[in-house]
Amino acid sequence: MTDAREVRQVARVILLDPDDRVLLMHGHEPDDPTDTWWFTPGGGLEGDETREQAALRELAEETGLTDVELGPVLWQRRCSFPFAGRRWDQDEWYYLARTRHTGPLPGPQALTELESRSLSGLRWWTSAELSVARETVYPIRLAELLRTLLDEGPPSAPVVLALEIVEGAPATGAQ
Repeated sequence: MTDAREVRQVARVILLDPDDRVLLMHGHEPDDPTDTWWFTPGGGLEGDETREQAALRELAEETGLTDVELGPVLWQRRCSFPFAGRRWDQDEWYYLARTRHTGPLPGPQALTELESRSLSGLRWWTSAELSVARETVYPIRLAELLRTLLDEGPPSAPVVLALEIVEGAPATGAQ
C-alpha cells in the first residue's frame, strides 16, 4: 500500500448464529460475475460514526438483521485489493456479533449502487465447511481464525492480522 491513497476505515462483523455458523456475503466484480469470493458483512464509516455504529448499520443494510449483540473487536487487518476499476486500501476491524435469528434472512435493505451490482447472496457457513471450501474467502485465514474463536473464545485484545494484498490490475469493465 502506498501513502498516496487514502486508507478507508472499515468495520466488519463476524456474525454467529446459535449454531456457531458465520454469515458470509457472496460478491463478485461488478462487470464480471464469474470473479467471485465470500466475505464478512461490513463497510466504511460514514460521517462521524464510530466503528461500532458502522458495524451495526452495515449489518442491517446488507442483511436486514438488527437483532444482534455486538461484542468485542476480534481482529484488525490492513488490506489492499482491486475492485470495480480501482484499488482499495482499508483498515478493517472485525467485531464479534451474535444473533438468535435462525430462519431465512431478511436480506439486503439499503445497498449502494455498487453493492447492488456486486453482491449475489448471503450464506451461513459452519467452521467445517469453511475449512474445506475451495472458493475464495476473505480474510484469507477466516477458517482458521473462526476455529480458534470457537475453541478458545474471543482474544483478550484484538489480534493484528498480517497485511493482505490482493494483486492484479483493477477491472475496468472494458474486458
